[in-house]
Amino acid sequence: MKKNIKLLVLVMVSLTLLSATYAANTAKDNRITKEKIINAQKKWADAIVSIGKAYTNKKDYKAVAAKTVDTLYGYDEGTVLFKPTKASKKQFRLTEKDALSYFVTGIINEDKGFALQPWSKVRFENAGIIINNDSAIAMGNYYFTDAKTGKETKVEFTFGYLIDKNGDLLINVHHSSLPYNPVH
Repeated sequence: MKKNIKLLVLVMVSLTLLSATYAANTAKDNRITKEKIINAQKKWADAIVSIGKAYTNKKDYKAVAAKTVDTLYGYDEGTVLFKPTKASKKQFRLTEKDALSYFVTGIINEDKGFALQPWSKVRFENAGIIINNDSAIAMGNYYFTDAKTGKETKVEFTFGYLIDKNGDLLINVHHSSLPYNPVH
């Protein structure tokens, strides 16, 4: 009888541990990590290159751009503060349509389609990353390589991120500018 009780307890403990392990492995990981931020930056860089490739290859570049803005930015989650690199008359893009216009032209006259350059590569160099419970900020330089000339353009950035219910990072702050160039 004691052996049966010990066996039963052992089986129950094993099932409890297996259940907890299964639940932990199948739950979404909603923690923000440096690796997730670097992965989000790579997705953004690849998306900018993809938009330009679609444009060059006469594919549906507007659909690629719309998917980029929809899946990488947090417009569906709330406020997004977007200050593009090459914007002066309408400096801030607070709607999804405004962001899309910046990347591929559209409703804002000054937009020339930043992602239509095209770029062959975008690389990030983070100066620093701050991670809070449900948000993060990364700041540094990113470099855009012109697909036609191979020339690299250095741009300063600050990206803010929030995490959605699926554990994906979304951009909710995007500030981008060319480095200061003093006039003598």
